[in-house]
Amino acid sequence: MRLPARRLWPGTAGTTRSLSLLAVVAAVGLLPWLSGRDPALSVLRARSAEQEPTREALDAIRRDLGLDAGPLSLLGGWAAGLVRGDLGISWVSGTDVGPSVLAGLQVSLALMGAAFGVAVLLGVALVAPVLVRGRASAGAGAAMLAAVPEFLLATVGLLVCGVWLGWLPTSGWDGPSSMVLPAVALGVPAGGLLGRLVADALPAVLEERWVELWRGAGVRRARVSAAALRRVLPPLVPQFGMAAVGLTGGAVAVETVFAVPGIGRTALGAAKSQDLPLLQGAVLALLLLGLVTGALSALVRRRLLGPALRDASLSLPPPLPVRVHPAIPLTLAALLATAIGWGLLRDPYAVNTAVRLAPPSWAHPLGTDGLGRDVLARLGHGAASTVGTAAAVCLLSLVLSLALGFLPGVAAGAADIANALPPVIVGILVAAVAGPGTGGAAFAVALISWPPLAAHAAALVQEVRASGFLTAQRAIGAPPSWILTRHVLPTVAAPVARHALLRLPGIALALASLGFLGLGAQPPAPEWGLLLDESRAYVERAPWAALSPAIALALLAGLAVSGAAYAQGVARTPGKEAPVGV
Repeated sequence: MRLPARRLWPGTAGTTRSLSLLAVVAAVGLLPWLSGRDPALSVLRARSAEQEPTREALDAIRRDLGLDAGPLSLLGGWAAGLVRGDLGISWVSGTDVGPSVLAGLQVSLALMGAAFGVAVLLGVALVAPVLVRGRASAGAGAAMLAAVPEFLLATVGLLVCGVWLGWLPTSGWDGPSSMVLPAVALGVPAGGLLGRLVADALPAVLEERWVELWRGAGVRRARVSAAALRRVLPPLVPQFGMAAVGLTGGAVAVETVFAVPGIGRTALGAAKSQDLPLLQGAVLALLLLGLVTGALSALVRRRLLGPALRDASLSLPPPLPVRVHPAIPLTLAALLATAIGWGLLRDPYAVNTAVRLAPPSWAHPLGTDGLGRDVLARLGHGAASTVGTAAAVCLLSLVLSLALGFLPGVAAGAADIANALPPVIVGILVAAVAGPGTGGAAFAVALISWPPLAAHAAALVQEVRASGFLTAQRAIGAPPSWILTRHVLPTVAAPVARHALLRLPGIALALASLGFLGLGAQPPAPEWGLLLDESRAYVERAPWAALSPAIALALLAGLAVSGAAYAQGVARTPGKEAPVGV
């Protein structure tokens, strides 16, 4: 086996970034033609909804925009202008695209900073108990926080803090107070995810010999904790960078709820109206942000690792199983199975307007929705499509990330581009070709769900290959296949698999977000994302209709993480179980 990946293909990452960037920009440039809709008609509707779409009016728009020349000519003209620093003229408003993109990016970056601050504070709160106790928890609580639907949290925060209490603005962008509710809605799930990743890696470090020696020498707890955090952060630094980029471009649903003029909402509006220059400018800004953030993350990671990475003298913490009381996953599984099983016995499509928005009762244990349909029935019948689709996408992402982990240059280059794409934009591109639906939404989420896992795997592979232990294995003549199957792959696969399970509810949420924006499952399908979307309009009057699928997603997250931790602990130390709280 050869070390490290950067010696094999020095220009691979740059080449992959360039090719991925060109592919995405080209796909966006072809959107009006991929959709099968007349772009002139879309632009006419966006400019003036009352004007009749006569042949003369449409021909005038085609001549004005140069649509008759075809997509390649338009894309070439846009690229030529880009070289001169010109992002083009909006097809709808007739103004320069550059100022609009810059304004939206500034708003989104400010919102990202606030949301990332919330995420870090929540992550610190989740990591602190691990530092104090020196052992990991089941992780169910953090996983449940990571599974909170951002748009539902945004809607509830808007109603409670904005409408009922009147503490904060409910829409627009006017000063720091306007970013509080959106930042909390975005930061809570991100904080649960990042906090759990750090908390999952800390216990093995805290069991190392140096920690015991430092404590015996009287080193302050704060200094030991800081050193332990520094030790676990290198493979996780790319995750923080990707989370920041995701908070910038992936906040479309939250920006829509609060009418925030961010770059994600700008891109969504441009895609819907097929304002191609504005859409290309917004997507390009997000891609460049992803590339810059990826480069900074790689630099920070190299600085944290120091010369040990270059000299192949890293020492990795030994894997440490998490002790989880079996009652935790069993309780979560029982609750989820009971709700789904009970719901499967009911009719999810029966409409009864006489009992619309009815509260929970024995006849309707989770109440009814706006059409009088049983929420429990729709929850149960939607579990297969929601959970099954999310699990399939998660498994595909895990397999792909493990494969790309052994090609760090390819993984880093493509991941920076794919991670910067908002799910809704990818969903629009896929829906333009295949139409809206569960299959198209799953394919769209699969295209962008693998970068965090691939970045995690690539970082671990690079560190394992640079470890002193593997150097010793090669020195004694161990064959590459033995090293790969007995040391590298097991060391990498376990933490990445736990990371994938932590991402499972996030994938379900991405599917739900596309359903929320009309790009996923279509009515009357009882898909959980569609349930959230349908109930959002009357969440103040009938919160049970929205909270039920949200709680189901949280239970799924807690079950996935705590069940995996329990299974790993039993596999490593059979017969020895030490109860640990959530």
